[in-house]
Amino acid sequence: MKKVNVALVRVLQFVVFVSFTFMVIAYFGAMVLLPLDLIVLLTKLMGVFGLNGFIAAFIAVPAVGYLCMMAYKTPGLSQIIVDTGIDLVQTGKNRVEAFNGIVEAVKA
Repeated sequence: MKKVNVALVRVLQFVVFVSFTFMVIAYFGAMVLLPLDLIVLLTKLMGVFGLNGFIAAFIAVPAVGYLCMMAYKTPGLSQIIVDTGIDLVQTGKNRVEAFNGIVEAVKA
């Protein structure tokens, strides 16, 4: 019965590991995809006003670049975003390591 309990704890540990890995990838992926999505939305918005897609993209890319530069220059904002991601990684690591104590208790 102990082997079944150990296997169950390891499966739950793996599920927690996969969940936190997905959250970290989604968090940092959103940081990359957010400016790209903003470019697409601005291009579509300018298309509503009759601008060609190429011309609209030619205007939207520098506009989004400027917004990203302003966000980067905002004191502490980029550091808070990175720290939040690092905290998510550390929380996941601590939760996965917490299962090792449970496995040791089950084996005893």
